[in-house]
Amino acid sequence: MTTEVIFAGFGGQGLMVSGQLLAYACMKDGKAVTWLPSYGPEMRGGTANCTVVVSDEQVGSPIIVNPESAVVMNRPSLEKFAPSIKKNGLLIVNSSLIDITGNRSDLNEFRIKANDIAISYDSPKSANMVVLGAFINKTKLIKPDLMTELIKEFFASKPKFIDANVKCFLRGYELSEKNSEI
Repeated sequence: MTTEVIFAGFGGQGLMVSGQLLAYACMKDGKAVTWLPSYGPEMRGGTANCTVVVSDEQVGSPIIVNPESAVVMNRPSLEKFAPSIKKNGLLIVNSSLIDITGNRSDLNEFRIKANDIAISYDSPKSANMVVLGAFINKTKLIKPDLMTELIKEFFASKPKFIDANVKCFLRGYELSEKNSEI
């Protein structure tokens, strides 16, 4: 089993953190993993994405041409990556910032108002945790308890961010049980 995902959006939206957390969690779960960041011309405010490949076997390359999944946080990322997702793949869209669909009937598209949810927890920078929760639930790649423990470890040096990030992750996970836009 191999899973390929691209996390994409503006620099500063925490997509690299989402990809790292996914990679670390899958490693802790005994899977082989690669994580490859890609930054646009500006780190904060420019475009950024990362790819994560997870497998039961050694991963040959971190480069993904046609991912099985994409998590997109802004419209330019949707327009760039939605066309390349494999047929019957998963597209998770931050509908707080993206007012269009991926325009593909052969995808499982899940739209979630990640920014709005994060703001409701007084943590606007935690929108990445909302979409990460939705991705984990939709793919069943790892157990949510593993990710919540890893979030606590990851933010241990910044304890004031732990609670909101865990809550946003769990809320995204919970809301993604539904198959309609949230």
